[in-house]
Amino acid sequence: MFALRMFVTAAFLATVLPSNLSAEPISPSRPNVVLILVDDLGLHDIGIEGSSYYRTPNIDRLAKSGMRFTAGYANCRVCSPSRASIQLGTFPARHGITQWIGGKSGMDFDRGEALLSAEYERQLPAEAVTLPEALGQSGYRTFFAGKWHLGGEGSLPTDHGFDINVGGHHAGSPPGGFFAPYKNPKLENGPDGESLTMRLARETANFIGSVDDQPYFAMLSFYAVHAPLQTSRERWQKYRDAAPPAPADGNRFKVDRTLPVRQIQDNPVYAGMMETLDDAVGLVLDALETRGDRDNTIVIFTGDNGGVSSGDGFATSNLPLRGGKGRQWEGGIREPYYICYPKQVSAGATSDVPVTGSDLYPTILDLAGLPLRPEQHLDGVSLAKVLQGEVDESVQDRALIWHYPHYDNQGGEPSSLIRRGDYKLIHYHLDGHDELYHLPSDVSESTDLAAKHPEVVASLKAELMAYLKSVDAKFPEPDPRYDPDQAAKRMAQIQGPGKERLESSHARILQPDWQPNADWWGSTVD
Repeated sequence: MFALRMFVTAAFLATVLPSNLSAEPISPSRPNVVLILVDDLGLHDIGIEGSSYYRTPNIDRLAKSGMRFTAGYANCRVCSPSRASIQLGTFPARHGITQWIGGKSGMDFDRGEALLSAEYERQLPAEAVTLPEALGQSGYRTFFAGKWHLGGEGSLPTDHGFDINVGGHHAGSPPGGFFAPYKNPKLENGPDGESLTMRLARETANFIGSVDDQPYFAMLSFYAVHAPLQTSRERWQKYRDAAPPAPADGNRFKVDRTLPVRQIQDNPVYAGMMETLDDAVGLVLDALETRGDRDNTIVIFTGDNGGVSSGDGFATSNLPLRGGKGRQWEGGIREPYYICYPKQVSAGATSDVPVTGSDLYPTILDLAGLPLRPEQHLDGVSLAKVLQGEVDESVQDRALIWHYPHYDNQGGEPSSLIRRGDYKLIHYHLDGHDELYHLPSDVSESTDLAAKHPEVVASLKAELMAYLKSVDAKFPEPDPRYDPDQAAKRMAQIQGPGKERLESSHARILQPDWQPNADWWGSTVD
């Protein structure tokens, strides 16, 4: 076990103690806000959402302490666009960050696909008033820890309203992995083998305990459970022993159009990461209890895109949701979405109203008693009335829109989506065809109703295209280099030898003598 190592420097204290100049008077009753964002988290990775393999008692108790939204969504199927939408209160098509920052576009995108990945913005707009800026102008101390991935120097957390930044920089995955040394330019190393996930939680807990007589906004943005998949020997062993039986036919993966997709939760390394994540959340919740103002603190928990069921680490299964990270179906965008505020939100409450990350900006302002900024959060809506058990037609009746004019590492296809009420339309940019799903009766999106309900397709498509036109959305163009014969050969490789190697490597992880990379096997999660 490695001892806790706190880094409370003079520079840190200097950022905590002074007060910001405030546009709004500071109120002692104004709530604190803790926003916990998890990277690549699948809805069904959480115990309360149906996982019987991953251990998440702390997240489960958080979900039960407030309102659990059963139709919670990320704003994109990949990370940076969703993260930008939380900061800005707008959909990705409007703010222009439609791809994970660093992904190739135009003629630089050369993957042998039929379309070129569309151009996109590569940092938060400097002129926008972000959520932390709005709160800071109203007297809040603001703190950020973890993954940023919304630009580098000149567009870091401290350039967009956060007083303190611990570990946030341009990269989307931890450069040194999940154990020290971190190789992170914005995070001082702990002792070799220290858990990054726990370290970020401790830094957040330390901040929570340090702020006196001033409301605060703390955003804990985990790098977990993104790749690389890494845990300790003890947790690998624990979950290897607890793994469910292998599928009867021996197939952990099923090819769904473009890539194999995981069908079972039995990866012990990923399960170990989930337990560490849960421990980290528990540490932050305990810090709030210790401080004694839990009743006056809004705690929000959600994710930036669906679990990685294909591509990258092929880490988890999102069933019964179809697909996962990078894909256009519910597995790519459905997320745990919990808002807890004991003063105003009843414990154990649930809502089936569809909501997204862009709603957090106006919701936090509203709950804090601050003026909304409708000129900024143009697509987000306040959920305050819903949280208090009221019917809010402005939330209930609006459309949610996703725009992803790109390919990705997980087999997703360039497409735009709209959900209004019970129906979801997927419009594909390659050939212009549409899919229509009735989500309450078909959460697995297995029955395309487009041919049966052409009038619904026409209405939703018209609304979707009108919105995209109004925000000057970018679209993919044909790639003149495309070779259909080469594409067919690549697909045959994926369906045959590629899938066989994938099955073999993931079965191997459960063998008693399996060994991972040597750079993390001796690490600890404590």
